Amino acid sequence: MLMLAGIVVLHITTIILLLVATIDNAWWITDTVSTDLWGRWDLTNSGWHYTNLKNYPEEYLQTIQATSVLACVFAILALFVFVAQLFTLPKGQRFTFTGILQLIACLCVMIAASIYTAELHKDDKEGGYGHSYVLAWISFVFTLILAITYLVLRKKSD
Repeated sequence: MLMLAGIVVLHITTIILLLVATIDNAWWITDTVSTDLWGRWDLTNSGWHYTNLKNYPEEYLQTIQATSVLACVFAILALFVFVAQLFTLPKGQRFTFTGILQLIACLCVMIAASIYTAELHKDDKEGGYGHSYVLAWISFVFTLILAITYLVLRKKSD
């Protein structure tokens, strides 16, 4: 029972990290700019002002946005499937479908963060990756751990 609670807590934590990484505005930060997947915040006249992302290749940006959202969707779906499988899966069976969904979420977040790393800000001299970018990579590790756990885990036969 304790292991089950730990898995659920880790899964919910991963979903929260994925959502924060996708929504929050700190993928690339400088002293006067904060950029996320959806827009750019510029500090002018001691106030933050939102602008669209103009200087980014649109095909890469849309791919990053789509895979980030898909990672959130698949992670949430995997949690619901896991809870459903707890009640419907025969004893001794593996949580394969949940593991596959979690693995897809893992691949989606890895694709998003990898493309962001390889294609955006590669020539920028000022600034660095923000906490949302770091959270995306941390959630990649968590989703991979959960995917492996679900693929190995069997429903208790007692």
